[in-house]
Amino acid sequence: MKRFVLAAVAAIVMSTAAYADSVKVGVVGPFSGPFALQGKNFKAGIDAYMAINGNKVGDNTVEVIYRDLPAADPAQSKALAQELVVKEKVQYLAGFYFTPDAMAVTPILKQANTPLVIMNAATSAIVTKSPLVVRASFTTWQTSTPIAKVAHDAGVSKVISVVSDYGPGVDAENAFKAAFEKEGGQVVEAIRMPLSTNDFSPIMQRIKDSGAQGVFAFLPSGPTTLGFVKAYNENGLKAAGIKFFAPGDLTQESDLPALGDAALGIQTTFHYAVSHDSPENKAFVEAAAKAIGNKAELSFPAVGAYDGMHVIYKMIEATGGKQDAAKAVEAVKGLTWVSPRGPVSIDPESRHITQNIYLREVTKADDGTYYNKEVQTFEKQGDPGLAAAK
Repeated sequence: MKRFVLAAVAAIVMSTAAYADSVKVGVVGPFSGPFALQGKNFKAGIDAYMAINGNKVGDNTVEVIYRDLPAADPAQSKALAQELVVKEKVQYLAGFYFTPDAMAVTPILKQANTPLVIMNAATSAIVTKSPLVVRASFTTWQTSTPIAKVAHDAGVSKVISVVSDYGPGVDAENAFKAAFEKEGGQVVEAIRMPLSTNDFSPIMQRIKDSGAQGVFAFLPSGPTTLGFVKAYNENGLKAAGIKFFAPGDLTQESDLPALGDAALGIQTTFHYAVSHDSPENKAFVEAAAKAIGNKAELSFPAVGAYDGMHVIYKMIEATGGKQDAAKAVEAVKGLTWVSPRGPVSIDPESRHITQNIYLREVTKADDGTYYNKEVQTFEKQGDPGLAAAK
């Protein structure tokens, strides 16, 4: 009996120690609904990182807790974050596909003593809302600025801009306009569509009527981007010679099989292509494809999540697993590493990621599959959106 009691006490002590050495990361993203594939990519990137690097940092076991937010819903996003902090005792918050959801969480970070690592949400201003926010993804200013030079170099002088009417869309519109006008071009009209728009035929007619030689477009990756690119082809814009320019959200790899030959030749600028040729990316794609179950579903949110976990692991290492948000964030300012997307760093002043942006062209491989082929590199791009706001 005595041995039994001692064994029970030992088990409780060991259990307590294990709990004490566990560091929880709360991830909020769309794991159901129309954008479920993007949440699936979050999880694939996280699983890939932990498969390659293990689930421990020193003596601390990393545990990831997921919460589903099917569509942009700032109030629900904040409620889920509070639940993760209060009930689940997470030390880190991460994920967030849509900008409004990330913005809604920033007011609770200081009191919660919890850093927020952005794995996707792409509005520049998010990092300005709290000193405890770190970006591991990209911004639409960062990915939309280089395509303006591409448009100009293609001989286009007049463009119509079409974007979804929310933070990243407005950023994309402003980024392209500023860069295109600097190149000597003119944006003849700027259209902002509700996020819920799914019938693009009237928009296509406005593009035709504008007299523009090209269209610049931004919509959040998912069913809407797929519908927009299809409408561009089906309404005769491609046949009419109206050139298509966009950041890479519009040709994410998981949409290419559905777009088929209609997407061939479309050029976009983005921070990542699944086809990126490097040892780091080959290892990542192998692990992430295994995690997601189908390589054809692999897309850019996976690399944002993968690198987000790298940042969090470095934070855990710097704090010895203890909850100290300020120290954790301070530790990753200036952090540099080689990501699957290429060389990256965390800007010590803005906490935004500096990275290469690639011009990609949709191409058909010998086996009949479609991919984004990198054809040009814009090296070490910061975030022009933050600079423009100053």
